[in-house]
Amino acid sequence: MKQIQGLAAHAAGAELLPFRYNPGELKAQEVEIQISHCGVCHSDLHLIANDWGISQFPFIPGHEIIGKVTTVGSEVKSLTVGQRVGVGWQSNSCGLCEWCSQGMENLCAAAEATCVHRHGGYADSIRVNARFAVPVPDSLASENAAPLLCGGITVYNPLRIHGINPSSRVGIVGIGGLGHIALQFARVFGAEVTAFSTSAAKEEEARALGAHHFVNTRETKAMREVAGSFDFILSTINADQDWMSYVHALRPTGTLCFVGVPPSPVTVHAFPLISGVRTITGSPIGSPYRLREMLDVAARHGVKAQTEAFPMQKANEAIEKVKKNKVRYRAVLAN
Repeated sequence: MKQIQGLAAHAAGAELLPFRYNPGELKAQEVEIQISHCGVCHSDLHLIANDWGISQFPFIPGHEIIGKVTTVGSEVKSLTVGQRVGVGWQSNSCGLCEWCSQGMENLCAAAEATCVHRHGGYADSIRVNARFAVPVPDSLASENAAPLLCGGITVYNPLRIHGINPSSRVGIVGIGGLGHIALQFARVFGAEVTAFSTSAAKEEEARALGAHHFVNTRETKAMREVAGSFDFILSTINADQDWMSYVHALRPTGTLCFVGVPPSPVTVHAFPLISGVRTITGSPIGSPYRLREMLDVAARHGVKAQTEAFPMQKANEAIEKVKKNKVRYRAVLAN
């Protein structure tokens, strides 16, 4: 009987240990993928620690997967054996609801995450519904493309939904695992791009990634000077900030969008929202269609995650470095 070998957490916060499981019969709509690379996402750390209360142990983390299709189910027509594909946070959806029928599978109430209540990508293989295995363009290196499948789509999708274009003035808050990719995509869309960071040392790098301007958010004067400047601000950070200063930085009809989750509730005054028709919103990942589009844009415009590679068996070492923010900017495990 087929066995998949991976690295599993057996309890909340435990280090990963070798683990085998039997995936059972390949379903008609599934593909099996031999994994070459898997990104280490902050969501994996939360799942290992059971911070969200949804983890079931033992489980294999990992949801920024790239590999080659080795087996296709009897009903799969979209993929072929040997094809290089990527899998992100989502591995299945109902395919029938109003959201799936609109190509917004990421909003499906029955959506299945790749490594929640099932085994993910810190392994030699994985099985997913073929609709959620997306072909990877030849020009993208697997190591640099893997983090795009969660980190990349998390920032790409809201930029597309909110119609970012050459007339847009965009701010990216945080130059880390998400923000360094967001700067690149915002620049590709032709926007005027400003990086917001608490680290003045990141200015040169932020500009190299695509920022036209840089704001040190520790300087109150610098934040005051950009009041009324932005059509769209994307916050990628998991830290508390003075969110009113970002609301004031928006132009009329501007939007502050969260893809990072601050630890405390976001508190703002209603008046600037009312007077300037400003919006506060959020965005989760993206659909398989949007993933395909994003990878195509990345391939044509040279967008890539900055990565540090680790052998798969050193996953615990990679996790520790990510926890301590010692990786610039994404760790990737390689088989």
